[in-house]
Amino acid sequence: MPVRVAPRVPVDNADPPMSATTLFLLHPASALHDTGWGHPEHQGRLRSLASTVGKDMLSLHGRVEQTMHPGTATEDDLLRVHTPAHVERIRSACARAEASGEVVDIGDETRVSSATWEAALGSIGAGITAGRSVLDGTFRNAFVAARPPGHHATPDRAMGFCLFNSIAIVARALQAEGLARRILIVDWDVHHGNGTQDAFWTDPDVFFLSLHQAPFYPGTGAASETGGGAGEGATLNLPLPAGSDGDLYGASLELGLERVAERFTPDVILVSCGFDALAGDPLGGMRLEPEDFHRMTRRLMAFADAHCDGRIVAMLEGGYDPKRTGLATVAVIRALAGVDEENPLRRIEA
Repeated sequence: MPVRVAPRVPVDNADPPMSATTLFLLHPASALHDTGWGHPEHQGRLRSLASTVGKDMLSLHGRVEQTMHPGTATEDDLLRVHTPAHVERIRSACARAEASGEVVDIGDETRVSSATWEAALGSIGAGITAGRSVLDGTFRNAFVAARPPGHHATPDRAMGFCLFNSIAIVARALQAEGLARRILIVDWDVHHGNGTQDAFWTDPDVFFLSLHQAPFYPGTGAASETGGGAGEGATLNLPLPAGSDGDLYGASLELGLERVAERFTPDVILVSCGFDALAGDPLGGMRLEPEDFHRMTRRLMAFADAHCDGRIVAMLEGGYDPKRTGLATVAVIRALAGVDEENPLRRIEA
């Protein structure tokens, strides 16, 4: 069934001057979120990523601009997606962690520490800043090294390492500020983004496209899940079997974008950019390599060029082999910056 949407109308920033530069954002608080070193989503993930990206920055000079101070989200931003009770539960858990000086387990494999509240709001704020900067034409596209991840968090539940649904909050902020009306969210994390799907299930103005391993955690994301009410048809799930490689992932992305194009024209594309589909990831079962993410990003850029003036904001989700997650991040940033992968990442693997 076609998505029932009104005709596309210009947003407040229609046809801004476009920059050719990619923005890389990393809020300094994000790496301080502490889950304990035995937890898969530990502090070393972001530190390793930042180190790997830093080694590549010289070759990206003039193409990528980095900032460490992108701003912070507010409670009002959180409440555009989450219930007041959920926000208060997370705030209270963080307060308990600060009072005890220990990591607090809030269930569903999810933990908080004294630094978690600031890290979560910082990462979400970075996403909002990235969205604004791309939509006003200051940057062509952006990558946000967000932590903690967000796509499993539903409006009223934290789960799967995720506290607040960062990408959903960014989407709602851009809509609330009149910067975008129609938003395409592409999620290629190995796990289905159940929280993002829930947040936009009945919304015809946010199209959710997910490629993920199935059957797998969290048990959602069947092809039959296509949205409800006015949002019927605005959710497209493409579940893939364990062991899928980059060719199959890429072909599925191609199919998904073709189906999106038949019924939806976005103002901007947001990417839940998980890297746990990499071969060897301890929490995944796929066989992608970093260069596969480069190719998928370039394909998504071609779609964005055709439909929304190239506007893409990618936000980090999963990826639990820190070194390979860093390499895949560089591959995506290079793609966003227009750098070919003729010699895939060998220079920074040493």
